Amino acid sequence: MNRERHDGVLVVGAGLAGLSAALEAARAGARVRVVTPEPLLSGCSSAWAQGGMAAALTATDSAALHARDTEAAGAGLVESEAARALTDQGRETVEWLAALGAPFDRDPEGGFVVSLEAAHSVPRVARVGGDGAGRAILSAVVTAVRAEKAIEVWEDARLTGLLQDETGRVVGAALARGGRRVEIVARAVVLATGGAGGLYAATTTPGALKGEGMALAALAGAEILDPEFVQFHPTAMDVGLDPAPLATEALRGEGARLIDGAGRHLLGEAADADLKPRDVVARAVHAARMEGRGAFLDARTAVGEALPHEFPAVFAACLRSGLDPRVSPIPVLPACHYHMGGIAADVDGRTSLAGLYAVGECAATGVHGANRLASNSLLEAAAFGRNAGRAAAGETGGGRPRPAPRLGDLPDAALAQLRAAMTDHVGVIRDAAGLSGVLALIDRLEAENGPAPPLIAARLIVQAALERRESRGGHYRSDYPETAAEARRTRVRLPQPEMVAAE
Repeated sequence: MNRERHDGVLVVGAGLAGLSAALEAARAGARVRVVTPEPLLSGCSSAWAQGGMAAALTATDSAALHARDTEAAGAGLVESEAARALTDQGRETVEWLAALGAPFDRDPEGGFVVSLEAAHSVPRVARVGGDGAGRAILSAVVTAVRAEKAIEVWEDARLTGLLQDETGRVVGAALARGGRRVEIVARAVVLATGGAGGLYAATTTPGALKGEGMALAALAGAEILDPEFVQFHPTAMDVGLDPAPLATEALRGEGARLIDGAGRHLLGEAADADLKPRDVVARAVHAARMEGRGAFLDARTAVGEALPHEFPAVFAACLRSGLDPRVSPIPVLPACHYHMGGIAADVDGRTSLAGLYAVGECAATGVHGANRLASNSLLEAAAFGRNAGRAAAGETGGGRPRPAPRLGDLPDAALAQLRAAMTDHVGVIRDAAGLSGVLALIDRLEAENGPAPPLIAARLIVQAALERRESRGGHYRSDYPETAAEARRTRVRLPQPEMVAAE
């Protein structure tokens, strides 16, 4: 084991949240090291985002209206102050990214082109190249990070644990790099490790994202907030691929309709019926599939010949799967898309543990509640990532690190069992029998393989889902279909072992 002292900020993860934090920390005068297991622009959900970035950018919109829409979508669990903090930073964040070179679509007057997505009152989703927002935005940020002399990037290191001093303060991280264990002691650690889609067999996110940042933070004693709330995108393409390609919600914003195999509308005849919140649409798609009617996204009339240039990523994914969406509806299924829960953090990324920050999808800041409003995630990643970078740059560090726990990996066969069970029983529709069965599977896999981080993350999600005896937002219990009168948060802290002596 090698131990190295980094007199600055350690950022774990290199999606939009992590790199935004790194840039701001560097510009606040800190030395920054970014560690990620894959090359930049790989293995992160930010690069896969299609729709764009939600922000109040037009005369018909406002930060206050954006905040109200965010709260309405979140089904009673959005923290109003956090939502307003996010939406107040909307225009500034989009303009910051544009200044870095993010090529947002512009109208003839130079304004941002915005699209309508589900549960937004007005068009407010800034797009890039129709459906290429995530990769284009992240590419601009990567270029800026590469040019920043105060930032060093390791593209071959995976987080395996957090280092803490005798007070519990986080003072660094344990990494696996090149077959060796490396410990980096730092003034502050920013976790930007992404979501948990890799825990599900049907997912639209990179399979490597298995909630491990959340699991390791929980093991260190960090508070976990609302882990049961997982968002399932209703229009993943059902073409037999893992991960499943995504048919962006912007297609429905342009008038594409969800139909069954007989051509009947799944959500009714009204023109805006398919623009309900994602949990409602996902359940309708799930029901049609379970009833044997099939579920399809029909973009032939609404978009048709414009598909290749208006939605090039969707069009290319269809062609690779032998489909032409100009002449045939796209078969779709609900798939794990975003984890609303995660490490409890404020709008500056501060967690319940001193020295530890969390940003992006691994964090739960209160802005998404029980059901994330479409395209708010890229905004949160950049806006709150920047906040966290500035805050972390001011940290001064802590005491001597204690040994981090050593956890094993989950074998592929065991992970496949877990993923199938999570999709079948911890997906769009849940009940006590299914959830209890998955907990029993986790117990067995843990007995056979030890407490691997994916198992810890899955247990956090499943246990909280079992204990929430209501249906709210992305969490739907067929045995408790009603929504409780009082909206309550789930707050989890794992029992902590006694501190061992310093090395």
